Amino acid sequence: MIRVQREDFDVGAELRALTAHDTGIGGVASFVGLVRDMTSGTGASAMTLEHYEGMTQKQLAEVEAEARARWELSGVTIVHRYGRLEPGEQIVLVLTASPHRQAALESCAFLIDWLKTRAPFWKLEETPEGSRWVEARASDDAATARWERDGGKRSS
Repeated sequence: MIRVQREDFDVGAELRALTAHDTGIGGVASFVGLVRDMTSGTGASAMTLEHYEGMTQKQLAEVEAEARARWELSGVTIVHRYGRLEPGEQIVLVLTASPHRQAALESCAFLIDWLKTRAPFWKLEETPEGSRWVEARASDDAATARWERDGGKRSS
């Protein structure tokens, strides 16, 4: 299940929805991303996320399908917010469920790495010095490159 929305989400409700009536699930991995109050050494008072709806939904569906092809998954939930968000607010949720914990953990990490570097969201930070677009970080690109290099599951 993929949703791109302005409104906040309830992690507990999303987890219950993912696991409802599926007693074959052996593990669920989760990641909740929050807007930080410090970025690049300056205080960010807010962040505005923009996206192109048609492209975003298509690319998120493609990466979900790739995760399902790489791991045995019982379910996937991706919720990504857009609009103006303030420090401390939830920005993204990824839940992966599998009969086996390792598949849940690895697939969740894969999806987060992909969302951080390849998802078509543009982030504009508001700082005391003015607004600026957030650029990709080399460490995020390196995390995603490991998945490509390994041709599947990431080595630890």
